[in-house]
Amino acid sequence: MPQQLTSLIIPLGFLAIFYFLIIRPQQKKDKKIKEMRSSLAVGDEIVTIGGLYGKIIKIKDEVITIEVGSDKTKLVIAKWAVGNTVSSQKEEL
Repeated sequence: MPQQLTSLIIPLGFLAIFYFLIIRPQQKKDKKIKEMRSSLAVGDEIVTIGGLYGKIIKIKDEVITIEVGSDKTKLVIAKWAVGNTVSSQKEEL
């Protein structure tokens, strides 16, 4: 009986460690990104996951229109493509 209990405790211990070191921090990060994307507003300066810097000029459901460059080129991107806001990026540095 004690050997069976020991052989069950070790895998459960590894699962607990795996959860607290990998799964839980990733869930917190995903939640933070989701909150950031849902709080976007017209006028915010953003960085896309592709590295484009732009200013939001229009938000429609899951699509965002941004202005990029000095000639104010308009690009339509998916909301999930927003990587970060410029203001929060400066605060982190």
